[in-house]
Amino acid sequence: MKALIAYAWKAWHRHSGWMAWNLFLAFIPLALSVWLFRRESGSRSVLWWVGLLVFIAFLPNAPYLLTDIIHLIGAIRANYSIWIITLVLIPQHLSVILIGFEAYVLSLINLGYYLQQQRMSKFIVIAELATHALCSVGVYLGRFKRYNSWDLVTQPNDVALTLFDDLTTKRPLLVMGITFVIVTVFYWLMKQITLGVIFRLRHRKMIQD
Repeated sequence: MKALIAYAWKAWHRHSGWMAWNLFLAFIPLALSVWLFRRESGSRSVLWWVGLLVFIAFLPNAPYLLTDIIHLIGAIRANYSIWIITLVLIPQHLSVILIGFEAYVLSLINLGYYLQQQRMSKFIVIAELATHALCSVGVYLGRFKRYNSWDLVTQPNDVALTLFDDLTTKRPLLVMGITFVIVTVFYWLMKQITLGVIFRLRHRKMIQD
């Protein structure tokens, strides 16, 4: 039994490093969205605009976790027992993917709340679709070109040239288009679930009060 637990822990620990890092990057835009879009003050200082740019730059890291399904496929193909795959690796990978994408959903819900407060509710869907499109480009650059969010500052010319080349090529555009559809559909589903949970929690709190 001890040997099995040790084996399971080894399998878990083997993937936990990059998972923790990717989740950290996914939660940066979520934290920024709370500060940018949920604070009482509606003023937009220079610092606010800087925060917004950082938010946009790091936001693709959240839906990027959807592409980490390739790591799960690789783990399944490795020489692990069916029990380790079923009870350890699949729950581990899927949990990280869902948590990371939930950070994306909450970030956009916060953005929608801000637009409502600014009396721009009619732009929420447009803002969401535009964000999905930008993130699809970011996910492509991260997964296939291995760029990071900070490369927009450290290597702006390289990122711009790569993006220009890829936007004029059919295959990258197809990948971005498929990513856009997946992100949009998954976002809509997760948003409905999230809003439902929030509504029930608020309703329960109102009853208790």
